[in-house]
Amino acid sequence: MRTLYGARCRTLRAALAEHAPKVRLTGLAAGFHAVAHLPDGADESAVIAAARARRVGPYGMSACRASGGSEPPQLVLGFGDVPEWAIAEGIAAVGDLFGHGRGRRT
Repeated sequence: MRTLYGARCRTLRAALAEHAPKVRLTGLAAGFHAVAHLPDGADESAVIAAARARRVGPYGMSACRASGGSEPPQLVLGFGDVPEWAIAEGIAAVGDLFGHGRGRRT
C-alpha cells in the first residue's frame, strides 16, 4: 500500500509542477491529503467553484478552520483513493486555476 500511495503522491507533485509550478504543497507527510497554497489574493471559493465546474473536486481549507476564514487561500487535495491517471488528468484540467491566481477578488 505504501508503494501505491507513494506513486499517487509523486503523480500529484509532478502534475502540479507541470501545470501549476508556483503552487507550494505541504502536509504530504500526514497521509492521503496535501495542502495547496494558492497565490495571495486568490479567492478560495471561486477557485473551488471553477474547479468543480471542470469536474474536479478540491476542498477549501476554510472548511477545516474553526473560524471558517479563507485566508490564506489554500486547498485540500485528497489523493488516497484517486487513481494516478485521474490525479494527472484532474490537475491538468485545473492547474491554471491554482497557479496563476485566477478567481481573484475584485
